[in-house]
Amino acid sequence: MTEIRSQSMATMAIAASALKAQQGRMRVIAENIANANSTARTAGGDPYRRQVPVFKPTTLDGGGEGVAMAQVDPDRSDFRSEYDPGNPAADAKGYVKLPNVDPLVEALDMKEAQRAYEANMNVIETSRAMESRTLDILRK
Repeated sequence: MTEIRSQSMATMAIAASALKAQQGRMRVIAENIANANSTARTAGGDPYRRQVPVFKPTTLDGGGEGVAMAQVDPDRSDFRSEYDPGNPAADAKGYVKLPNVDPLVEALDMKEAQRAYEANMNVIETSRAMESRTLDILRK
């Protein structure tokens, strides 16, 4: 009986680590969306740079292997530029650098993170249901 319990707990711990990682991913995506139209504070300066979460495998207590968000790296792709000579952030030629954030890409990443989150919630719910059903069978 102890082995069944430990396997169930290991499954839940792995899924919980993935939930935490996806939650962090959604937070980074939300920050990107919030800053999609921001400009630099100074003329010719760089605007907000899109952030990208980096995941790594991690060993959990009990021997299972889960996932964690290791760090958040800046996206090194080029900034967009727009001609707006009246903008305080415009350079000498009248161009304003805009963030390298594409709201459509961010929306799709958010949807993917939500689906991964939901899938891991289903793993936890299924594991609990199986554990409950096993206990019901043992009681009879």
